[in-house]
Amino acid sequence: MYGSMPEERFPLPAIEISKVPSKFRRRQVNFTSPYPVGTVIVDTKTYYLHLVQENGKAMRYGVGLGRQGFEWSGEGVIQWKQAWPKWTPPEEMIARQPELEKWSADNGGMPPGLSNPLGARALYIFQNGKDTLYRIHGSPEYWTIGKSVSSGCVRMINQDVVDLYGRVTSGARLIVI
Repeated sequence: MYGSMPEERFPLPAIEISKVPSKFRRRQVNFTSPYPVGTVIVDTKTYYLHLVQENGKAMRYGVGLGRQGFEWSGEGVIQWKQAWPKWTPPEEMIARQPELEKWSADNGGMPPGLSNPLGARALYIFQNGKDTLYRIHGSPEYWTIGKSVSSGCVRMINQDVVDLYGRVTSGARLIVI
């Protein structure tokens, strides 16, 4: 499940699974939800993302979340999905970290690849028809799963985001609690 993925556009290396607590590894779980099949639910207290499935089940993934001051909650929609996305840091992030200017929108962003902060896949979160600038995405920093370290995005192990990407449809409802 967390082995290398040589068939990817940028072959993903196997991860050192010992750096990810077993409770954050992908698995199907029993899950009762008032939301329909296909809904993505992120629980910020447990660091889990659940994809609601049929028959009282869900696919559960461990996630990394926004550090203090960068948390996001509410409802949204996975408006679109991108394999091997380009990363363009928002202006607010560049203001905090001027060294990221080289990846600004004006400079074309950071090309996809293994060191790209969005990883192998990104799911773009919209709210009321507007891009929130938050993403559910892969991360080369898989050891951050279960921690609050991001600038608000939901981070996943690259192998997990590839799996989720294949299961979620554009337009899926997102609930972040």
